[in-house]
Amino acid sequence: MMASLQHFFARTSEIELIWLVIGFSAQGLFSARFLVQLIASEKRRQSVVPETFWYLSLLGGVMLLAYALHRADPVIALGQLFGIVVYARNIWFLHRKD
Repeated sequence: MMASLQHFFARTSEIELIWLVIGFSAQGLFSARFLVQLIASEKRRQSVVPETFWYLSLLGGVMLLAYALHRADPVIALGQLFGIVVYARNIWFLHRKD
């Protein structure tokens, strides 16, 4: 296993390693939003979507879109584009003055 990791890092450029960190960080942020939602719902004993959920969604979505574009993956890119619009719209609703 150690030899496989050494081989992976030896053949992976520094730029690609940076993009892997971005990709894993984005996925971590994107996944953290569910933990935030779960904790908020458990505290209130009802389904709650806190404001932080939308910010984590937007930030994770934008980072995943950048990663998808770098990897030239149109499936992930298109999926993230739709989500980003939804997340931004929800944040806009949170801050608009009626």
